[in-house]
Amino acid sequence: MSIFDIFDRISSNSQSGGGKIEYVIAGLGNPGMEYDGTRHNAGFFTIDTLAEQLGVQINRLRFKGKTAEATIEGKRCLLLKPTTYMNLSGESVVQALEFYKIDASKLIVIYDDISLEPGKLRIRRKGSHGGHNGMRSIIDLTGRDDFSRIKMGVGKKPHPDYDLAKWVLGKFGKEDSAKLREAADNACECVKLMVQGKTDEAMNKHNS
Repeated sequence: MSIFDIFDRISSNSQSGGGKIEYVIAGLGNPGMEYDGTRHNAGFFTIDTLAEQLGVQINRLRFKGKTAEATIEGKRCLLLKPTTYMNLSGESVVQALEFYKIDASKLIVIYDDISLEPGKLRIRRKGSHGGHNGMRSIIDLTGRDDFSRIKMGVGKKPHPDYDLAKWVLGKFGKEDSAKLREAADNACECVKLMVQGKTDEAMNKHNS
């Protein structure tokens, strides 16, 4: 660890209301205005919603991402939006976990899922990447799949032959955007339960 890393760690843990970071909450997406409002950025949108509720701004560039520190139900958490582009999300997540010496069991990842209708959530304690490239990257680089995740429904392709990349990089319509906002609020409630060890309660209340 360099002297700069040591200083950064001391600075992080001495901020107002600070303390040792216990959880990493990562929302997946792609950086850049052209991706705002796209299905693939449901994770980014949810992290932004959580930050707004907590009164923090995700504007510190660290760990190949944008970050903010916040206290959620008494737990110090790092909010993280990887800016690596989706397929390399694991690079950002692993850097944060290693820096704070946090086990992957204290990681919560929020991301889009085309198998769920817009507005629906599914919370899982572990599992495969299910074909999602951001999750694939995280699982490959951590060597773990036993971390919690919140899947945000974005809807399936209009027909089987429709290009998947075009679909997930497309933007929500007005009705589905409203459903996403409601789902993001529900996902934030799930995060607040999960950091308290109440994952079962979150699953019972919000799983689709």
